[in-house]
Amino acid sequence: MDSSEFDLTIVGGGLVGLSLARALGRSGLRLALVERSDLLAEAETEPEAWDARVYAISPASEAFLRELHAWPAVADRLAPVTQMRIYGDQRGSELAFSAYDAHVSKLATIVENAALMAGLRGTLRRQPDLTLFSPARCAEVLWEGDHATLQLEDGAALRSKLLVAADGADSWLRRHAGLAVQETEYGQTAVVANFAAALPHRGAAFQWFRPDGVLALLPLPGNRASMVWSARKDMADDLLGLAPNALCAAVERACDAALGHLTLITKPAGFALRLIRVPRLIGPRLALVGDAAHNLHPLAGQGVNLGFQDARELTAVLAARGHESDVGSRALLRCYERARREDIVAMTAVTHGLQRLFNNSAAPLAWLRNLGLSLTDHVLPLKALLIKHALG
Repeated sequence: MDSSEFDLTIVGGGLVGLSLARALGRSGLRLALVERSDLLAEAETEPEAWDARVYAISPASEAFLRELHAWPAVADRLAPVTQMRIYGDQRGSELAFSAYDAHVSKLATIVENAALMAGLRGTLRRQPDLTLFSPARCAEVLWEGDHATLQLEDGAALRSKLLVAADGADSWLRRHAGLAVQETEYGQTAVVANFAAALPHRGAAFQWFRPDGVLALLPLPGNRASMVWSARKDMADDLLGLAPNALCAAVERACDAALGHLTLITKPAGFALRLIRVPRLIGPRLALVGDAAHNLHPLAGQGVNLGFQDARELTAVLAARGHESDVGSRALLRCYERARREDIVAMTAVTHGLQRLFNNSAAPLAWLRNLGLSLTDHVLPLKALLIKHALG
């Protein structure tokens, strides 16, 4: 069996795994990246006209990607968010944020998943310290004291001081490391699709907390918008089964035609929603990043931003290791876990709390949550704190 020696092996070549590989490119470490799909072949393909899966990238995450020279270069496919308008499920309950009031140029940037992946994949060939195993599948992992050996299905064996699980919410590596998770099913599906709109969005992101779920319309370039409708599974199934014109009409009714008449420009897709809490972000010679470390409800749009900050923090910890030659030492891993724990716990509490609060029909809670939105809109220090956290 062939065996290769690395300082660090990343399992998972999604957005967070790729960003970590790129960030560590200046570390002097011997790196490996294992990914099921063919990353280099995908880098040669042209993205679809519009990608229904988009992310609200915070300014902090944008700065991180720019440092990596991985920020998408296609300016006409990026949409800055200059204002946010959030509505409760009772008339008059509203919370508004603006970049102008926060003294920043934008609150976030809406970017398609395909554009982010293209920007990160484009750096792979220019990284001499990175060995890519793609397409490749993991078969077994052995923890052996001063290193871990990852065996691939093709027979290759990768010996590493540190393994990083960046392989998603159902992480193979996390499961084989025996790390416990606490999983909560929301009984909801996120229905995503893109639309052309009759009215301009003017850089506004809209969100409605409705009795049947949370509906968000995010700005895309031009008079276009991306929808994320987190609805009960039965309702989501109905939405996914609608003809294009019927789906447009349903969205228009749900948002009181905030953007006028809508025309569907991408096929809708659905993603089951759940909360995954991971009590430990580390194990022996193991660190978790991205969805392998936390999987949240998308109502705050912060999941991928948390993941990018995981990558940035782990890179910083390893860069500051001084004379410590063992990048998988428990002391370094504990530094990473302590640095990320508070941010992850806070965002998990916010998103889970809001989902539970607005998914409850009890009259006292309905009154309280809508009052809370309205009061927050008038408490300027609290609004400033929320904006500061959103900006990263």
